[in-house]
Amino acid sequence: MNRADVAARIERAGLIAVVRADTVEQALRISEACRRGGAAAVEITFTVPGAAKAIEALAAAYPSGDILIGAGTVLDSETARTAILAGARFVVSPCLRPDVLRTCNRYSTVCMPGAMTVRDVVEALEGGADLVKAFPGEVLGPAFIKAVRGPLPHARLVPTGGVSIENVADWIRAGSAAVGVGGNLTAGAKSGDYEAVTDATHRFVEAIAAARG
Repeated sequence: MNRADVAARIERAGLIAVVRADTVEQALRISEACRRGGAAAVEITFTVPGAAKAIEALAAAYPSGDILIGAGTVLDSETARTAILAGARFVVSPCLRPDVLRTCNRYSTVCMPGAMTVRDVVEALEGGADLVKAFPGEVLGPAFIKAVRGPLPHARLVPTGGVSIENVADWIRAGSAAVGVGGNLTAGAKSGDYEAVTDATHRFVEAIAAARG
């Protein structure tokens, strides 16, 4: 699966499950729960202790790409390269980091830098970003997506932060290419209830499909 195929699959699926966990084992269990719920992409953040090991284990577990494994909270080129070599199919940053974009371009890997302004979005696109993370979503709101896509209809924006089952349809109808969801999707894992994670994922997948009509 090449870079364009990965970006297209993320957009087609509409949901990236953002996994923050205390251990590698917990990250793996959350990821599997999300896969069972229908998530096509899982982002292992580098706030997870041993994140690269989790990415490597998941990449080995799903070599055919049943679920796309990505890396999140990538702040520098060294971390980007570590994630890519571990098997990450996409790399996500909370802000625009040109060195991360360059590394992803070098390795032909999907890059999703964070953006909070129109200038950020334009510079991300000029740097070769496949998708742009609208972050923090709870501050920007769905109106930001609609407003930016007026002058920049080609921008494939993925809001993360503040996306819930109650408002996900608003984000999609505003023009989001996909959404990134963390705590509102994986909260059940804190109490060991991974079935709740699967159920929440399924609800998000259905809500996104319904919003797309």
